[in-house]
Amino acid sequence: MVAVSRISERVAAITPSATLAVDARAKALRAAGEDVIVFAAGEPDFPSPAHVVEAAAAACADPRNHRYTPAAGLPELREAVAAKTRRDSGLDVDPSRVLITNGGKHAIYNALATLLDPGDEVLLPAPYWTTYPEPVALFGATSVVVPTDAASGFKVSVEQLEAAATERTKVLVFVSPSNPTGAVYPPEQVEAIGRWALERGIWVLTDEIYEHLVYDEHRFSSMPVLVPELAERCVVVNGVAKTYAMTGWRVGWMIGPPDVVAGAAALQSHATSNVADVSQRAALAAVAGDLDDVVRMRAAFDRRRVRLHELLSALPGVTCLRPEGAFYAFPSFEGVLGRELAGHRVDTTLALAEVVLEEAKVALVPGEAFAAPGYCRLSFALGDDDLEEGMARLAKLLA
Repeated sequence: MVAVSRISERVAAITPSATLAVDARAKALRAAGEDVIVFAAGEPDFPSPAHVVEAAAAACADPRNHRYTPAAGLPELREAVAAKTRRDSGLDVDPSRVLITNGGKHAIYNALATLLDPGDEVLLPAPYWTTYPEPVALFGATSVVVPTDAASGFKVSVEQLEAAATERTKVLVFVSPSNPTGAVYPPEQVEAIGRWALERGIWVLTDEIYEHLVYDEHRFSSMPVLVPELAERCVVVNGVAKTYAMTGWRVGWMIGPPDVVAGAAALQSHATSNVADVSQRAALAAVAGDLDDVVRMRAAFDRRRVRLHELLSALPGVTCLRPEGAFYAFPSFEGVLGRELAGHRVDTTLALAEVVLEEAKVALVPGEAFAAPGYCRLSFALGDDDLEEGMARLAKLLA
């Protein structure tokens, strides 16, 4: 008798999120009494702003918020997101082009489900966030990985994209500031890539979730603002998770042309219906408010960024570009590989991360998760004391 898989081939092919897996393992060790320092999670260590929590509490007390909302989101939240987008990036959009989703991941899934057919190709500059290739494969399309390196600042060029494009290319995934590298594209490069996509007739999915987390002289640039003609072939993904320290509230959105948003809203109406009403009320308070809390968080991230880069650069065998945005450092550990650490031979960063967690009780994410073996991602969205202690443990292990 031929064995039959109990689950579908498409779902069986999904790779679990490496970042969440490392975070979950670290938390399990903590629950077992281990003192683990976690550089893995991509979430701010700050509480959500007080006025957001207050708005949610008030919403909970109002029975009107105990019901379904329109699948595409509360009308007033869609209006507020449109206003916030005009304020923060300069993109002028009608609220009808906004779809409220269950976090940024849901927006990405909705957008790619709406745009892709089997056989399509998606240009995916690497290193990339672990989630991007999974929905591409799930919907029968193919990710075409376009590698970048430290020499280019982990920024893809028009020439690389042109060389990777074929007649099947449908979408380019563009991310700036970047997870995992912290790279921020300068405006002229954002515009050049946007104009190339326009001329090629390629859709752009641009993830702007880290728009407010940029440092030094670097500035965030929104591609459809710099290339307005691209707006009809562009989907913008964003959310409250990073900017407002609201990862657990699960509110994101996608902005796109009317037909794409209508299609994605129809899909969402059957998949999840609306985002939780109370979470939408909390998000409304966030995006309609000022950015004072964001400024304070960014100042703390900036301080930690500088310190983490300093400490990483001092480690033997480790090199690291100074992060330009987001809250990640992406150092190379290639000078460490091939060594023996605490009785373990370490030939890959996957093995290195295992040894670091077991021996130093420090959790970081290996570069294999981002199509960048030899590197690791360390988040600096953790407390200053934890950052110092974690790096001291890593330095002792690598000494």
